[in-house]
Amino acid sequence: MTVDQIPPVADRRGPAPVAGPVRTRPHTSIATRRHRAFYLFVSPWVTGFVLLTVAPMAYALWLSFTTFDGISPNWHYVGLGNYRELFADSQTWNSLGRTGLFAITSVPLSIIAGLGLAVLVNRPLKARGLFRTLLYLPAVVPPVGAGLAFKQLFDQNSGAANGALNLFGIDALGWLADPYARYVLIMTVLWTAGNIMIISLAGLQDIPRELLEAARIDGASAWRSFRSITVPLLSPVLLFQTVTGVIASVQTIMPLLLAPDPTPAGITALPQSNYLYMMHVFAEYFAFGRYGYASALLWVLFVLILVVTALIFRFTSGVVFYNVDPEAKK
Repeated sequence: MTVDQIPPVADRRGPAPVAGPVRTRPHTSIATRRHRAFYLFVSPWVTGFVLLTVAPMAYALWLSFTTFDGISPNWHYVGLGNYRELFADSQTWNSLGRTGLFAITSVPLSIIAGLGLAVLVNRPLKARGLFRTLLYLPAVVPPVGAGLAFKQLFDQNSGAANGALNLFGIDALGWLADPYARYVLIMTVLWTAGNIMIISLAGLQDIPRELLEAARIDGASAWRSFRSITVPLLSPVLLFQTVTGVIASVQTIMPLLLAPDPTPAGITALPQSNYLYMMHVFAEYFAFGRYGYASALLWVLFVLILVVTALIFRFTSGVVFYNVDPEAKK
């Protein structure tokens, strides 16, 4: 084949494509993409919430209607029998009363201590960052470690607290027994006041300086400015700390960590002042093996927490100041 016999390029093309429908990707709006991204990011939390919170609560609710003991297959359905028993149990009411007294005492003290520390470290002091760090460090200690440390500190025979008293000629006290055990328990709550300090400090730094300067120019004292400006503007933070503090106080397990014998058998030997509601639940679960009855106790506590939280919001609605109306609709 000579050069003249080679067909031109246009003549050497392949067969023409067969006409047919053109496939295109469906158009996805930006809003749909955002919704998908939102559900993708929240799915780990939702999965954990369902598996680790909703499912155990549903299982505990089912157990509360049975006599299940965790081991024996010989259990039966009793309906509301466990709930009728707990409402007639004097131990339940006594432990609930101690828990309420503990919450009423410890929550205000911890909030006052945390707010006082926040006001202190909010001042223009030298090494202010160092003081903030040192005051917050106790709050990062795990509760188990803090409980064991307080147990050693207030041990009647070798504790540092009684060692200090002996220096002044005072006999050793049984700190972990009645009637002093309740005071040690409150000290463990104040030990974690660094958490409240950090939250209160953030609230203090959010207060406009112009208001405080205007009050000072008008002749208001430091206490008057604190009472009339700082506290009202800090009221949402104080409300948050009150609600979370009440919930934490009624669920505390610190009395168990301070117990001389923190075994299931030793739970029933706790000092009466520290035998709180959760200790009663622990005793029913692990000392007596009454899983159904203990689950009923937990569900009653859950309902009480909801009721108390709702009452706190109801009675503080007129004294909490918001920069933006929380009920306003966008």
